[in-house]
Amino acid sequence: MNAPVELLAIAAHRDDVELTCGGALIKHARKGQRTGIIDLTQGEMGSRGSAALRAEEAARAAAVMGVAVRRNLELPDAGIENTPETRRRLAIMIRELRPRVVIAPALHGRHPDHRVGAQLIRDACFLAGLTKVDSSTAPHRPLKVLHAVAYREDHEKPTFVVDISAEFETKLEAIRCYGSQFDGATQAGEVYPTGASLYDVVRVQSEHYGSLIRCRHGEPFFTTETMRADDLLALEVSTF
Repeated sequence: MNAPVELLAIAAHRDDVELTCGGALIKHARKGQRTGIIDLTQGEMGSRGSAALRAEEAARAAAVMGVAVRRNLELPDAGIENTPETRRRLAIMIRELRPRVVIAPALHGRHPDHRVGAQLIRDACFLAGLTKVDSSTAPHRPLKVLHAVAYREDHEKPTFVVDISAEFETKLEAIRCYGSQFDGATQAGEVYPTGASLYDVVRVQSEHYGSLIRCRHGEPFFTTETMRADDLLALEVSTF
């Protein structure tokens, strides 16, 4: 069993985390906090590469990001379902890793695995706190579930954006580990094509989100609950 992590990103496919919240994981790892990733599938339905190759790429990307643990739930790619069994399997893994905060995909998305996976993760996080879900692991319910909403501006406005200016080049290095998926590509997952290379689209989008908080690069997140602020004088980002 792995030691607990503080921040856990869960996504449908190997490379989803790198694209949407890799900068945040790098930022926290550099602070000495344990971070982790759960990939729900092995990516065996991908048009390029293979599950075995993507596993090698994922391991290299995790090392680049300083991730303490990366696990795979081995659900069917392009066939994720939110069922009592899949919720239980994911809940057990969450109980083993015991994260304080979980990052999930956006609640909306064009890939069914992303949409279904987002709700599956929310449900599993709740079930992980129920005593009788599994007799071999102790109950644990994460404090917060965040949704990484990069590339999904057609739905919710981000609740907040994380400044990843210092982490962006390392994030891009992690993304480049997936050469089988992205070399020569112009789109991936929720990243729509613009005619530029995927790596250039990632950079432009990151700069866009950074501009929302007046910095070079940013990653956007959404919470279903209202955020709390106790010190109004400590609020950042100028109105004018």
